[in-house]
Amino acid sequence: MIIGATWAIGAEPVGTAGLLRTYFTDVASRYYGRPATEAEVDAAMAEDPSDDLACFLVGRYDGVPSGCVGVRLIAPGVAELTRLYVLPAARRTGGGRALLEAAESAAVRLGARTMRLDTRRDLVEARALYAAAGYEEIEPYNDGPYADHWFEKHLGR
Repeated sequence: MIIGATWAIGAEPVGTAGLLRTYFTDVASRYYGRPATEAEVDAAMAEDPSDDLACFLVGRYDGVPSGCVGVRLIAPGVAELTRLYVLPAARRTGGGRALLEAAESAAVRLGARTMRLDTRRDLVEARALYAAAGYEEIEPYNDGPYADHWFEKHLGR
């Protein structure tokens, strides 16, 4: 950890700094329980494209691209949080929470009153972050093949 380092978060193109590919590599590797192959990462990215994101935010920790998060609109007044990721070297620095809060603000600017998300059972850190930020588990709102838990939060205006 860098003492005195700060997070700066802003909207950037989806391909910025390869963060999206790094995210998919991490979640695919955790799913398989081993390092994912390039072909597996390519397949995951093709199966779950990111071209429909209404907003893609990049977090820079001490100026270095170190995290990302996406927001998509899934229904009138409802946004979905996706692709929340912090590089291992920048974890435990407040980046996950900062990215989550920035995504919620972006969703409100896009007209959302509610934020939903889905996640997997093995992503325990993510589930803990969402619960601590006021997200509550809900019934499934989608049929994502890798989703085990669904969350929702009503956003303030």
